[in-house]
Order: sequence, then C-alpha cells, then structure tokens
Amino acid sequence: MLLITIWPIFALICLGFCLARGGVPGAGFWPAAERINYVLLFPALLVANLADAPLSDPALLRLGGAVTGMILVAALALGLVRRIRGTPPARHGPVLQGVVRFNTYLGLAITAGLFGDAALGRAAVLLAVAVPLVNVLSVLALTGGGAGRGPWALIRPILTNPLILACALGIAICLTGLGLPYGLESFLGFLAQASLPLGLLCVGAALRPRALGLEVVTLAGISALRLLAMPLLAALIARLFALGPHDAAILVIFAAIPTAPTAYVLTQQLKGDGRLMAGLVTAQTVAALATIPFVLGMLGIG
Repeated sequence: MLLITIWPIFALICLGFCLARGGVPGAGFWPAAERINYVLLFPALLVANLADAPLSDPALLRLGGAVTGMILVAALALGLVRRIRGTPPARHGPVLQGVVRFNTYLGLAITAGLFGDAALGRAAVLLAVAVPLVNVLSVLALTGGGAGRGPWALIRPILTNPLILACALGIAICLTGLGLPYGLESFLGFLAQASLPLGLLCVGAALRPRALGLEVVTLAGISALRLLAMPLLAALIARLFALGPHDAAILVIFAAIPTAPTAYVLTQQLKGDGRLMAGLVTAQTVAALATIPFVLGMLGIG
C-alpha cells in the first residue's frame, strides 16, 4: 500500500525533470507554472481545506503545538551547533532550511494518498502553523538574526507570502462559520485539483543534478538529519503530545519529506549560499524516494 501510494508521486517528479531537461514545453513554462501554483492554485487548496476545518477539535491544538515544538527543537539544536562552529549566516541559512523546511506539495500528496482527501484539512492546519514559523526562522538564519536590516526585513516575507495569507483567510472563513457559498467551494476545488500534480512536476523541473557534486559530505549529513532524524523526532514529539494515530502520521510525513524548492529562492534573495541550497533540494528529493518508504514503514505508517 505504501509503495503503491508513493511511487506515482515520485513518478510525477521524475516526469517534470525529464520534461524540463527535454525542453518541453519550453524553458519559460516552468517558472510561470511554479509562480501560478504558488500565488493561485496552492493557496486555493489551502483556503478550501481550512474553510471547513474542525478548528474546535482540541486534537488540532495538540497537532499545532507538536509541529511548533518539533521545528523549534531542531532550530535550537542547529543554532547551538552554529554558535560552536561559528558558521556564517550565508551557510547557516541553507543548513537550517535543509532541516526544518518541507516540500508542501509532496507532504499533501502523500497524506491524501494514504488517508484520503478528508485528511487534507488537518494537514492544512499543520501548514497554517508551520509555514509562518519556518519562514521567520529561515529569514533570521539567513540574516544573522535580522541584525542591521530592520523589522520590515523580517515581516515583509511573511506578510507577502501567498501561503500564509491563504491560511489566514481560510481560518478566518472557518471561524466566522460563513463557509464558501455561491459556488465558491466548487471554484476553489477546481483550482485545488490542479495544484498538487503541477507542483510535483515543478519540483522535478527545479532539480539541479550538477549541484550534487559539491560538498558531498555536507549534503549527506544535512539530508540525513532531514530525512531520518526529523521523522524520529516527530514520532517522539507525537507521543509527548498524545497525538492520535492519524495526526501523528501527518506530523511524521511532513518531517520525513525533503526540503522545499522555494528555500533556494529565499536563499538567493537574502544572499545566502545558493549552491549549497540547490544541492540540498536535489539530494533530498532524490534520496527521499528510498527514505520515505523506509521511515514510514519502520514507524508503522501506511
């Protein structure tokens, strides 16, 4: 069941890679496709799933607390290592993003494949908590704590992030109890259906195999933290927060998937080590084909 669920997801990633390397449909298509998915299709998926999410369920509070605890524990540990080793922000930023960020397309696709579309609402709540947090931590890591840049340098990437705005809108709609009337639910549903397949194709198109030849030991070490250590940390925290089986599985899934390709964009914008970040995205995405079935199977998920 687990392999049957996962292989089509990675097949889409491979297809995206092959299409991009073959020049199909053209070099300009992939940046445009990634952009429309980021600003329209994926936000539509988040709004649609959060608009009727069971926010009054106490278990969701524990899930939000668990993902917050998991991310903060990892970030604090990496911060301690950084202080000991004296790692500059340009390097620490990619390292932190390589451990605490996650590929939302892949996480939602695996969640839906294993537990059905009904689980997307709970996964969207996890994203509503995690996405702002990892963005704040990423900016702080890349800027050395934001020193000398002013508060707007920290706030702007958060306030202008389409995913964060979509989460806020979806939660607001849910809390008001208005729902999505006048066909809006169907409209957003149509947009949402295109998001995950297109997102996975774009993940494949963004892979940079040449970056794998650089700093092999560093790439392997950070990828092991992300793909092996983080899921184990998630499983431990799930027990500490007494999460139910499905919520614990969702937390572990998002801990076991590779880092987000958008981490490369942020790293470039803030003058971090873009080559290291590109290598981490590629190495983790390739390695995850083997590590995700292994980790989820070992932890009895799927």
